[in-house]
Amino acid sequence: MEEDKKLYREFLDGNKGSFEKLVIKHKDKLIYFIQKYVKTLEVAEDLAQDVFVYLLIHKTNYNFKYSLKAYLYTIAKSKALNYIKREKRIVNIDENNFIELEGLEEKVFKKEQKENLLNDIKKLKTDYQNVIYLVDIEKFKYKEVAKILNKTLPQIKVSLFRARNALKEIVRKEASKYEE
Repeated sequence: MEEDKKLYREFLDGNKGSFEKLVIKHKDKLIYFIQKYVKTLEVAEDLAQDVFVYLLIHKTNYNFKYSLKAYLYTIAKSKALNYIKREKRIVNIDENNFIELEGLEEKVFKKEQKENLLNDIKKLKTDYQNVIYLVDIEKFKYKEVAKILNKTLPQIKVSLFRARNALKEIVRKEASKYEE
Protein backbone atom coordinates (compact mmCIF):
# COMPACT_ATOMS: atom_id res chain seq x y z
CA MET A 1 0.00 0.00 0.00
CA GLU A 2 2.99 2.28 0.40
CA GLU A 3 3.27 2.21 -3.39
CA ASP A 4 -0.20 3.79 -3.58
CA LYS A 5 0.82 6.58 -1.23
CA LYS A 6 4.01 7.18 -3.22
CA LEU A 7 2.06 7.39 -6.47
CA TYR A 8 -0.47 9.73 -4.85
CA ARG A 9 2.28 12.02 -3.58
CA GLU A 10 3.76 12.10 -7.09
CA PHE A 11 0.31 12.96 -8.44
CA LEU A 12 -0.02 15.80 -5.95
CA ASP A 13 3.35 17.05 -7.18
CA GLY A 14 1.96 17.22 -10.72
CA ASN A 15 2.78 13.80 -12.18
CA LYS A 16 -0.34 12.84 -14.15
CA GLY A 17 1.16 9.45 -15.01
CA SER A 18 1.12 8.47 -11.34
CA PHE A 19 -2.61 9.15 -11.14
CA GLU A 20 -3.15 7.03 -14.26
CA LYS A 21 -1.23 4.18 -12.61
CA LEU A 22 -3.51 4.39 -9.57
CA VAL A 23 -6.59 4.30 -11.80
CA ILE A 24 -5.33 1.29 -13.72
CA LYS A 25 -4.39 -0.52 -10.51
CA HIS A 26 -7.72 -0.04 -8.72
CA LYS A 27 -10.36 0.50 -11.42
CA ASP A 28 -11.46 -3.09 -12.09
CA LYS A 29 -11.76 -4.10 -8.45
CA LEU A 30 -13.66 -0.90 -7.65
CA ILE A 31 -16.06 -1.63 -10.49
CA TYR A 32 -16.63 -5.12 -9.12
CA PHE A 33 -17.20 -3.79 -5.61
CA ILE A 34 -19.64 -1.11 -6.78
CA GLN A 35 -21.47 -3.56 -9.02
CA LYS A 36 -22.45 -5.59 -5.97
CA TYR A 37 -24.52 -2.59 -4.90
CA VAL A 38 -25.89 -1.22 -8.18
CA LYS A 39 -26.48 -4.40 -10.17
CA THR A 40 -25.39 -3.29 -13.65
CA LEU A 41 -21.87 -3.20 -14.99
CA GLU A 42 -22.39 0.03 -16.92
CA VAL A 43 -23.54 1.92 -13.83
CA ALA A 44 -20.69 0.45 -11.79
CA GLU A 45 -18.19 1.61 -14.42
CA ASP A 46 -19.67 5.12 -14.36
CA LEU A 47 -19.58 5.27 -10.58
CA ALA A 48 -15.99 4.00 -10.47
CA GLN A 49 -15.09 6.80 -12.86
CA ASP A 50 -16.88 9.22 -10.50
CA VAL A 51 -14.68 7.95 -7.65
CA PHE A 52 -11.55 8.93 -9.56
CA VAL A 53 -13.06 12.26 -10.62
CA TYR A 54 -13.82 12.93 -6.95
CA LEU A 55 -10.21 12.10 -6.15
CA LEU A 56 -9.02 14.57 -8.80
CA ILE A 57 -11.29 17.37 -7.64
CA HIS A 58 -10.76 16.82 -3.91
CA LYS A 59 -7.15 15.70 -4.08
CA THR A 60 -6.13 17.33 -0.81
CA ASN A 61 -8.87 15.57 1.20
CA TYR A 62 -6.93 12.29 1.42
CA ASN A 63 -5.23 11.68 4.77
CA PHE A 64 -1.94 9.81 4.26
CA LYS A 65 -2.17 8.05 7.62
CA TYR A 66 -4.87 5.81 6.10
CA SER A 67 -4.71 3.36 3.23
CA LEU A 68 -5.49 4.96 -0.14
CA LYS A 69 -7.23 1.75 -1.17
CA ALA A 70 -9.57 1.95 1.82
CA TYR A 71 -10.22 5.62 1.03
CA LEU A 72 -11.17 4.71 -2.56
CA TYR A 73 -13.52 1.95 -1.41
CA THR A 74 -15.15 4.29 1.10
CA ILE A 75 -15.83 6.82 -1.65
CA ALA A 76 -17.07 4.02 -3.93
CA LYS A 77 -19.52 2.74 -1.32
CA SER A 78 -20.83 6.26 -0.78
CA LYS A 79 -21.29 6.81 -4.53
CA ALA A 80 -23.08 3.46 -4.88
CA LEU A 81 -25.44 4.12 -1.97
CA ASN A 82 -26.21 7.61 -3.26
CA TYR A 83 -27.02 6.12 -6.65
CA ILE A 84 -29.33 3.55 -5.06
CA LYS A 85 -31.10 6.27 -3.10
CA ARG A 86 -31.61 8.24 -6.30
CA GLU A 87 -32.88 5.22 -8.17
CA LYS A 88 -34.90 3.92 -5.20
CA ARG A 89 -34.40 0.31 -6.04
CA ILE A 90 -33.21 -2.80 -4.26
CA VAL A 91 -30.16 -4.36 -5.84
CA ASN A 92 -28.67 -7.80 -5.98
CA ILE A 93 -25.49 -9.06 -7.55
CA ASP A 94 -26.05 -9.67 -11.24
CA GLU A 95 -25.16 -13.30 -11.93
CA ASN A 96 -23.94 -12.58 -15.46
CA ASN A 97 -21.32 -10.11 -14.30
CA PHE A 98 -20.01 -11.86 -11.18
CA ILE A 99 -16.23 -11.88 -11.45
CA GLU A 100 -14.46 -15.14 -10.73
CA LEU A 101 -13.02 -15.27 -7.23
CA GLU A 102 -9.41 -16.10 -6.59
CA GLY A 103 -7.94 -16.84 -3.21
CA LEU A 104 -11.09 -17.42 -1.15
CA GLU A 105 -10.45 -21.11 -1.22
CA GLU A 106 -7.34 -22.95 -2.28
CA LYS A 107 -6.38 -22.50 -5.91
CA VAL A 108 -6.64 -26.25 -6.44
CA PHE A 109 -10.36 -25.90 -7.11
CA LYS A 110 -11.23 -26.71 -10.66
CA LYS A 111 -13.34 -24.29 -12.66
CA GLU A 112 -16.57 -26.13 -11.87
CA GLN A 113 -15.85 -26.06 -8.15
CA LYS A 114 -15.14 -22.32 -8.31
CA GLU A 115 -18.43 -21.70 -10.07
CA ASN A 116 -20.25 -23.69 -7.41
CA LEU A 117 -18.56 -21.65 -4.70
CA LEU A 118 -19.49 -18.40 -6.46
CA ASN A 119 -23.09 -19.52 -6.63
CA ASP A 120 -22.98 -20.41 -2.95
CA ILE A 121 -21.57 -16.99 -2.00
CA LYS A 122 -24.35 -15.32 -3.97
CA LYS A 123 -26.83 -17.11 -1.67
CA LEU A 124 -25.51 -15.15 1.32
CA LYS A 125 -27.13 -11.88 2.29
CA THR A 126 -25.43 -8.79 0.83
CA ASP A 127 -23.71 -7.77 4.09
CA TYR A 128 -22.06 -11.18 4.28
CA GLN A 129 -21.05 -11.09 0.62
CA ASN A 130 -19.40 -7.69 1.15
CA VAL A 131 -17.45 -8.65 4.25
CA ILE A 132 -16.19 -11.89 2.66
CA TYR A 133 -15.19 -10.01 -0.48
CA LEU A 134 -13.32 -7.24 1.35
CA VAL A 135 -11.56 -9.46 3.90
CA ASP A 136 -10.93 -12.73 2.07
CA ILE A 137 -10.52 -11.53 -1.50
CA GLU A 138 -9.31 -7.94 -1.29
CA LYS A 139 -7.33 -8.70 1.88
CA PHE A 140 -8.36 -5.52 3.69
CA LYS A 141 -7.60 -5.31 7.40
CA TYR A 142 -10.62 -5.51 9.67
CA LYS A 143 -10.25 -1.84 10.65
CA GLU A 144 -10.32 -0.82 7.00
CA VAL A 145 -13.39 -2.94 6.32
CA ALA A 146 -15.11 -1.38 9.32
CA LYS A 147 -14.42 2.07 7.91
CA ILE A 148 -15.55 1.14 4.39
CA LEU A 149 -18.78 -0.47 5.56
CA ASN A 150 -19.34 2.11 8.30
CA LYS A 151 -19.47 -0.50 11.06
CA THR A 152 -17.57 -1.11 14.27
CA LEU A 153 -14.64 -3.51 14.46
CA PRO A 154 -16.63 -6.00 16.58
CA GLN A 155 -19.51 -5.85 14.07
CA ILE A 156 -17.09 -6.73 11.25
CA LYS A 157 -15.63 -9.64 13.19
CA VAL A 158 -19.07 -10.99 14.02
CA SER A 159 -20.30 -10.51 10.43
CA LEU A 160 -17.25 -12.26 9.01
CA PHE A 161 -17.61 -15.14 11.47
CA ARG A 162 -21.30 -15.51 10.62
CA ALA A 163 -20.67 -15.11 6.88
CA ARG A 164 -18.02 -17.82 6.88
CA ASN A 165 -20.24 -20.14 8.92
CA ALA A 166 -23.22 -19.49 6.66
CA LEU A 167 -21.04 -20.19 3.62
CA LYS A 168 -19.73 -23.41 5.19
CA GLU A 169 -23.30 -24.51 5.86
CA ILE A 170 -24.36 -23.77 2.28
CA VAL A 171 -21.33 -25.63 0.90
CA ARG A 172 -22.01 -28.56 3.24
CA LYS A 173 -25.65 -28.77 2.13
CA GLU A 174 -24.63 -28.59 -1.54
CA ALA A 175 -22.03 -31.32 -1.03
CA SER A 176 -24.56 -33.56 0.73
CA LYS A 177 -26.80 -33.42 -2.34
CA TYR A 178 -24.11 -35.20 -4.33
CA GLU A 179 -23.48 -37.83 -1.65
CA GLU A 180 -27.04 -39.14 -1.79
